[in-house]
Amino acid sequence: MNRIVNKEHFSEKVFKLEIDAPLIAKSRKAGHFVIVRVGEKGERMPLTIAGADIAKGTITLVVQEVGLSSTRLCELNVGDHITDVVGPLGQATHIENFGTVVCAGGGVGIAPMLPIVQALKAAGNKVISVLAGRSKELIILEKEIRESSDEVIIMTDDGSYGRKGLVTEGVEEVLKREKVNKCFAIGPAIMMKFVCLLTKKYEVPTDVSLNTIMVDGTGMCGACRITIGGKTKFVCIDGPEFDGHQVDFDEMLKRMNAFKSIEREEMNKLEANCEATKKTELTGRDAPWREELRKSIKAKERAGIARVKMNELDAEYRSHSRKEEVNQGLTAEQAVIEAKRCLDCANPGCMEGCPVGIDIPQFIKSIERGEFLEAAVTLKETSALPAVCGRVCPQEKQCESKCIHLKMGKEAVAIGNLERFAADYERESGQISVPAIAEKNGIKVAAIGSGPAGLAFAGDMAKYGYDVTVFEALHEIGGVLKYGIPEFRLPNKIVDVEIDNLSKMGVEFIKDCIVGKTISIEDLKQEGFKGFFVASGAGLPNFMNIPGENSINIMSSNEYLTRVNLMDAASPDSDTPVSLGKNVAVIGGGNTAMDSVRTAKRLGAERAMIIYRRSEEEMPARLEEVKHAKEEGVEFLTLHNPIEYIADEQGKVKQVVLQQMELGEPDESGRRSPRAIPGATVTVDIDLAIVSVGVSPNPIVPSSIKGLEVGRKGTITVDENMESSIPTIYAGGDIVRGGATVILAMGDGRKAAASMNEKLKVQK
Repeated sequence: MNRIVNKEHFSEKVFKLEIDAPLIAKSRKAGHFVIVRVGEKGERMPLTIAGADIAKGTITLVVQEVGLSSTRLCELNVGDHITDVVGPLGQATHIENFGTVVCAGGGVGIAPMLPIVQALKAAGNKVISVLAGRSKELIILEKEIRESSDEVIIMTDDGSYGRKGLVTEGVEEVLKREKVNKCFAIGPAIMMKFVCLLTKKYEVPTDVSLNTIMVDGTGMCGACRITIGGKTKFVCIDGPEFDGHQVDFDEMLKRMNAFKSIEREEMNKLEANCEATKKTELTGRDAPWREELRKSIKAKERAGIARVKMNELDAEYRSHSRKEEVNQGLTAEQAVIEAKRCLDCANPGCMEGCPVGIDIPQFIKSIERGEFLEAAVTLKETSALPAVCGRVCPQEKQCESKCIHLKMGKEAVAIGNLERFAADYERESGQISVPAIAEKNGIKVAAIGSGPAGLAFAGDMAKYGYDVTVFEALHEIGGVLKYGIPEFRLPNKIVDVEIDNLSKMGVEFIKDCIVGKTISIEDLKQEGFKGFFVASGAGLPNFMNIPGENSINIMSSNEYLTRVNLMDAASPDSDTPVSLGKNVAVIGGGNTAMDSVRTAKRLGAERAMIIYRRSEEEMPARLEEVKHAKEEGVEFLTLHNPIEYIADEQGKVKQVVLQQMELGEPDESGRRSPRAIPGATVTVDIDLAIVSVGVSPNPIVPSSIKGLEVGRKGTITVDENMESSIPTIYAGGDIVRGGATVILAMGDGRKAAASMNEKLKVQK
């Protein structure tokens, strides 16, 4: 029993198996399926019966290698026995003389369509079969289909056979020219979805055959449940065929991906030369599923969809909540709607604006079709911190600034919000994927600093197969992500998950270690390290050097945020103190200034002010941060610049004298230069001032490396490959730029990793 008596190779990954199963062959009807298991530890896998020979006592299955279980089945040969074949299961196809019937089969879906075509023809129907596949080799069983069809239309994605195009084009051709009474569709879920959308428009009843995740196949586990017309049904009991116009395909697609990351890990158990380890679905803009999506909605309709607004906490409530995240993220429904706005441009400008080279259209289109976990996988191919970047990177100045929608007078696609959604969905699903890691090469490399640049470098070098160690001076990993950005913008748990993922990739983290003090580069070389990436940041705060600036309760934003964020000083059980002002002035107009003033508001400030010497238009802070600050009650004193602080008798600041400004011509940054209005000053009462006027590189690491070339402002000088004046020592992020965004720092880390890898490969 269950012996393979014949095996036919249809294409690279598609096989036809004839199996000795006389009882099943005798009972089987069109539409039935079997549960197959290969090996005692094997998975139970549903497969629709493509045919049966009662005289020989055999059934026919057509199988495509798409995962571990199907690959193991396809590896069996004639004479081998399948551990279990159980069936027939499910409800048989309802066959009657409908009239004219269109049967649409896609890829291996053609096989289970064959017995339906045969039964429909025998019942007296006019049968028009539309067969589709990526290429000619995936048009299977054509001869058998033709024998029971009045007409056969063949569509291939690449035009190698029949007509070039998608299955929906072939179906619509028939619907336009004649009355069709019934349609059957079997194939990939995304194909069936779009066929159903088409036939619904033409009001043609359509049945689909669903092949979902199952465990027992008899209704015991409920794993195969789906929503049909708003009600839960079991595919193994109530199906596998249903009214396609009632199927919730989006829910079904999500459920089918429930174990995709686990499946990916299991596939690694196969031998390295196994064909099944190759990607089974085309990626890129020419992938069939991408073409299907583009054709499903016209570009004009996509452009007409309004940008989905981010869900936010109430401004009054959140202004008193220090650790609750303001932006609540998009729902799945909102994410899909926003993803539909993407036109999937042939030359996507958004990618040109991404410093780490994320395949933006690929991940967005994955979201549109409900493949949320696949979207996260795409993000992690090039970004070590997608959940972080989705929250804090200035997409409006980078990827979104290149969006084609802007040229049409529309709002850009919310790329950052979608990036956050995909990363959050993966984390919350518990199915966090780990990127593919090359075979270990035994070469040790070090990252100095665990901020965004260091983490990005570490992630890429781990993928290349290096032994990576990250040295962090503080007691927490994350650098500025932990000490500089408040939890209401970037929760620590989000950063921790990203760091944990790097640990799973083999990255080692050493805390409380100051390179240049605790240990030197020379010490590390003696320990066998061959390459170094300096990402120690720019933690040295700048001050304005004006009278009274050293009064009590005047501090840098670095100090203030480190106390509150890293040391949790505002909590009653913390030993670290922090000044809690009632009238707080924050000097500066960048994101750090916004973080500081919004934190002060949450810590009880009755009056929290931004004091900025230029106008709001010139502010470097993200528009979203400015918006949030205003909603939370922050005052903006623009075109004002501190010129003196006044202290009380105890030395505590009590007032700040502000010079009123006006704007002149643009400076080298492109912003209009502020100039003082003679005699125009104002004095404001304050009890806390936070200075946020930029930072400089911390000199500890650069000064400890003999011969290292540094710039006038203390930044490390590097070439276009991020390599310093000393071979094998690279640098990036704020230590090179003097101040940069998270994503720019990450881009430096990735570029340095690629360059170092090329050099060390040659030396090896």
